[in-house]
Amino acid sequence: MESMSTDLVAYHARANPKALAAVEIATARCWSYRQLHDDINKACAVLAAHGVQKGDRVAVLAANSVFVVILQQALMRQGAIIVPLNWRLSASEIGSLIEDCSPKLLFWDATLSLAWPDFEPHFPALCQRLPFQDFITKLDQSTLPTSPVQHQNASTATRLPNTTAAIVYTSGTSGRPKGVKITAHNLLATAINYAVLGEVEPTSVLLCDVPLFHLMGLAVCVWSTLLRGGTVAMSRRFDASATNERLSAAPAGLGGRMVTHYFCVPQMADALRSAPNFRPARWAALRALFTGGAPNPPARIRWWLDRGVRMVNGYGATEAGHFFGMPLAEDVLRQKAGSVGLAGPMTDVEIVDPETGAPVLPGEPGEIVASGMSVTAGYWGRADRDGGLEVVEHGAGVRWYRTGDIGRQDEDGFVYIVGRRKDIFITGGESVAPGEVETALMQHPLVAEAAVVGVPDPTWGEVGYAWLVLEQGVKERVSKEDLISHCEGLIGRYKIPKHFRCTESLPRTGSGKIMKHVLKKKLESEGFGREKEH
Repeated sequence: MESMSTDLVAYHARANPKALAAVEIATARCWSYRQLHDDINKACAVLAAHGVQKGDRVAVLAANSVFVVILQQALMRQGAIIVPLNWRLSASEIGSLIEDCSPKLLFWDATLSLAWPDFEPHFPALCQRLPFQDFITKLDQSTLPTSPVQHQNASTATRLPNTTAAIVYTSGTSGRPKGVKITAHNLLATAINYAVLGEVEPTSVLLCDVPLFHLMGLAVCVWSTLLRGGTVAMSRRFDASATNERLSAAPAGLGGRMVTHYFCVPQMADALRSAPNFRPARWAALRALFTGGAPNPPARIRWWLDRGVRMVNGYGATEAGHFFGMPLAEDVLRQKAGSVGLAGPMTDVEIVDPETGAPVLPGEPGEIVASGMSVTAGYWGRADRDGGLEVVEHGAGVRWYRTGDIGRQDEDGFVYIVGRRKDIFITGGESVAPGEVETALMQHPLVAEAAVVGVPDPTWGEVGYAWLVLEQGVKERVSKEDLISHCEGLIGRYKIPKHFRCTESLPRTGSGKIMKHVLKKKLESEGFGREKEH
């Protein structure tokens, strides 16, 4: 595929210019598709005045805003690259990312608590720094006349498949984050996948309060909505009580229209149901509560279904976009609870033997591999053949991205995540996938979250060590014997952990993934065996 139009806003500015494209919930400011298109053109002029050219990186440290979307679209029209940075990281972590991407310009949100002196050693000599509010002010004060809707230049109408439009840093579950090169075609493919799987329509209103520095926010929430000509309702950040209100009544600026689509990680969904104003019966217009980024156990999904909310599980990776999702039919959601669903149309997916790369039979566990338009060409700064990606070749020399996740496919084609390839441990000669054990543990009525890691054992080589977070309000002690008895009816005895520990919380990335390397390091630092177990 040599070229494809990716300027979704320009298309809808022609086709349906008065349609509502976006709303900034905090201020109730609204943009039609024509107004959004005009503001993107103004942003192009602002960026050009700061010397931004094709191929330049522009970093942004800002809370969610429609203006971040405008910035991204403007940079894409110019052939430049947006680098949305995670403002939740420490100053040294952000500094290392700035060093890695070497931006021409950095926008920063003055409302965020950022320790600027700690950043200074990391800034490239020619990097300009500009408060994000100044960017917004310059847009509002721009005298650039509106003109008939047309593409700015050739890069607006088309993007070559391997031209980078964004650098999105991974969550770093096993170490330092890596900058994933995302092309406009990658963004478009992810948008198509979610729009099909999530049944996004021109009348859809998607509430976005997941961070735009994650692909879940930028591509899944924003691009899929722009693709279909729907409306993005943008929230600065997640707040459980505020989100409950926005799902229950039309947010300001929407003219009485209700939210139809909401995407979050499972931990955000848990926070919603724990909030004092949780009233799911009032979520009348919501098609489904979409989750991704972390496992969602079957019992949790059925809990939501019992309360009239279709909780829809999905799966993806920064390197491959969002490419699995459950159908929205309630009977399927209930019957296949725990599955991440079926693959979207823009990504080819197979489950293969991690050692040989050969496809496995239905029901057998194997590594999930992906190829197609949604898959990145590699990581920023990596010039080797596969851009630093782990790949496997099969099927007429096709190169497949190795996700590192182990899954199985049932007889109907639905996929279930079993665990991480690198997390699998061997006990008594048998392989154990922690994800399967965690799912069993989370079916215990008192267990809210579970993380299992393999630890050395003189008899079995390795055994499981389970970290547990109990349900809110649980004060009783959960015994080791009770947990073992519970698991015996669900998984093989050799898979049951030998050690258990309750904790207040589990270390997670910004996208909700458990950082198991942190748990392992903690055990190592304690000398393992001296900790209080039960």
